[in-house]
Amino acid sequence: MYVDLVFLLNLFIDAAVLLMTAWVRGIRPRWIRIGCAAGIGACYVVMMFVPQLSFLFAFGIKFALSLLMVWAAFGFVGLQHFLRNIAAFYGVNFAAAGGVFGLYFLLQSSTSFWNGIWFMRTGGQGTAFNLSLLFLGIAFAAALLIYRLVLSGRKQREQLLSHVAEVIVQIGEREQRCKGLIDTGNHLYDPLTRTPVMIMEAALWAGDLPPSWMEKIKEAQVDRLLAGIGEETCVWQDRLRLVPYRGVNRGTQFMLALKPDRVRIEQEGRVFESHKVLIGLDGGKLVSDGAYQAIIHPSLIQNSNETLTQVGLQTGRELPK
Repeated sequence: MYVDLVFLLNLFIDAAVLLMTAWVRGIRPRWIRIGCAAGIGACYVVMMFVPQLSFLFAFGIKFALSLLMVWAAFGFVGLQHFLRNIAAFYGVNFAAAGGVFGLYFLLQSSTSFWNGIWFMRTGGQGTAFNLSLLFLGIAFAAALLIYRLVLSGRKQREQLLSHVAEVIVQIGEREQRCKGLIDTGNHLYDPLTRTPVMIMEAALWAGDLPPSWMEKIKEAQVDRLLAGIGEETCVWQDRLRLVPYRGVNRGTQFMLALKPDRVRIEQEGRVFESHKVLIGLDGGKLVSDGAYQAIIHPSLIQNSNETLTQVGLQTGRELPK
């Protein structure tokens, strides 16, 4: 009965590793091939109960078996493709194994840890691991889940950063640099002049605007600035604009905008410069991790022949329209 449990557990583990390998490599798995490959690995583990087959646990045979499993699961399209599959397979295995042992030691008390250490007469020492099949299965699944979540987050961030450009805004002698996301979902224009509006975090201009204005921007009460526009002076008063937009489940609101002299956008060696643009000031953070502080209007990079795909902002906030 114990052998049956070992076989089923390893069948599950090998299948999970192969499915995760397919996800990492962007390969659509075929369940029959995954099952066959996992079966090969599970049968190999069961062989350890046969003393006469102990020679099969040499390093060379283990490595050859891993090649066989990857070939059975994904086939052989080309040498480079196959080697990348092997690397991903081992990467997933090492991450999962590290997660299992990390969770094991995390849950161990100091007494259990020292009881598991044994010393040899030669001066060496070793550690005994008491891992139940249930713990091994749960810990392995948890490690693979964490690995997938981390890798998924990294892929999303890399995709996001591929649409991020350097933004340089020039207003008189003042120059402000930040990272901006090129997003085709930004369709905000000044309705009177049809000038595109690039959204920036208002905090970038906190030193140039009166504190009371910053408070009203954060509280989305920009329309009230009209009543007290003369109470506090601003060197850029002739550059101020109010741009109407419609928020989520709300009526028409206003966004305070600045008229810059020039906006320069740099991305992967390409440079775009525009003079007809407004800088809309957003009172919050556009993204929690600060990956970018501006949302670039797609019309500002129309000279590019590259087709841009819309990227989710991951902020949970609707873009003004």
